[in-house]
Amino acid sequence: MQTKIQPKYNPVVFVDGEHEIVTRSVLTSKETRVINGVSHFVIQVEISSYTHPFYSGKARLIDTEGRIERFNKRYNFGSR
Repeated sequence: MQTKIQPKYNPVVFVDGEHEIVTRSVLTSKETRVINGVSHFVIQVEISSYTHPFYSGKARLIDTEGRIERFNKRYNFGSR
């Protein structure tokens, strides 16, 4: 196995508005923040699991009822 080819993991904090996720990543930034005595790179994100519609329960439901029937009717699969 080759040595020194693995990326360096850095402590980072992903910030999504008021929500913060403290973890490790290969990403870096110019902005840093000290959390529990450790300097973390700050990565601004637009959407995280806190604000994503699917995970936050605000997902928009799409009406899928009748799609198969419309497809079959359009391509004459219903007459078989």
